[in-house]
Amino acid sequence: MHEIIQTPLTIIHVIACMFLILVILIQPGKSGGLGALSGGGAQQVFGGRGAGNFLTKTTWTTAAVFFVSSMTLAYLSSSSDESLKRRAEEAAQNEKVVSRLPLPASSAPAENKPK
Repeated sequence: MHEIIQTPLTIIHVIACMFLILVILIQPGKSGGLGALSGGGAQQVFGGRGAGNFLTKTTWTTAAVFFVSSMTLAYLSSSSDESLKRRAEEAAQNEKVVSRLPLPASSAPAENKPK
């Protein structure tokens, strides 16, 4: 069941990670960042102060998606580890039970009797 949820969530997590990196790099900082490459184009599209507000909201939203997907993937990973441990313990117990059972006469090892 966890595998059905885990794969698409991992894809969303990776996309959010890459998008978050891109949004952070686009934001103008003290030295201008990659936002300086676009020149006045960003001001025309977003308005004078609109680029900062839009990028800030986009960063926070993407960061929230990244955080929630990280926590969910960690939970799914830990719960699947517990189920694997439980299955291994059950297999070990079953192996102990099977090893205690007597072998049928046809599969019992032949005894080496001196002649």
